[in-house]
Amino acid sequence: QVPLVESGGGLVQAGKSLRVSCGASGRAISTVVIGWFRQAPGKEREFVAAIGLGSGSIKDYADSVKGRFAISKDNALNVVYLQMNSLKPEDTALYSCAAGFWRGSIDRDAKGYDYWGQGTQVIVSS
Repeated sequence: QVPLVESGGGLVQAGKSLRVSCGASGRAISTVVIGWFRQAPGKEREFVAAIGLGSGSIKDYADSVKGRFAISKDNALNVVYLQMNSLKPEDTALYSCAAGFWRGSIDRDAKGYDYWGQGTQVIVSS
């Protein structure tokens, strides 16, 4: 088991920044892939970003957030961060982190992740 807890969501104006966090327990985040996914009302869940094992040198981003979002980790604190800059109203969604085991590459499919947090709501006003 890898219990995950997200925090840091909230209401922010378009163009501003917000950082959400994913805290893990039960297993070191250096040994799993951590992904961020989001789901807006009426839409399917979509991949946002993910960070690989160890120091997290391997990262992947959805095209819609590339250049605006940055994923990072603090192994000592067992926390993964998603820094979101230049936010847009279309970034409004429930953001969830998930943990999965390394299978040779970062998986953008939610089915590749085994443990999920409850999510944190991000609302971007125009």
